Amino acid sequence: MKHTILILLNATKHWLELSRERRKQFFELEFIPIAAKFSDTINIRMFDSEAFHAKHSDFLLLEVRDLKDYYYFIEHLRDSKIYTIPYFEINDIVVGLENGFQAFEHDMK
Repeated sequence: MKHTILILLNATKHWLELSRERRKQFFELEFIPIAAKFSDTINIRMFDSEAFHAKHSDFLLLEVRDLKDYYYFIEHLRDSKIYTIPYFEINDIVVGLENGFQAFEHDMK
């Protein structure tokens, strides 16, 4: 089954203090290589929401079939400046199963 994971983030002052050029460099040099390691197993989409929500400045929407891949992705992020400076704080993580009820009903027949 496909898992959809919503990660609600808030940019910290450490991120906002960086110039836009430095943010772009960080993204290209630090985040993209981590995401690339999982490009075959995790669909990663990124969204800005700071203009629309007071608590969450950004969010990630991930789609993955094996939660082990998701877990390893998060471990890589934890070892990066995203967590260690931190540039972002995780406000919440929501995990859902796409059409989970259908799989349940099928398996319970």
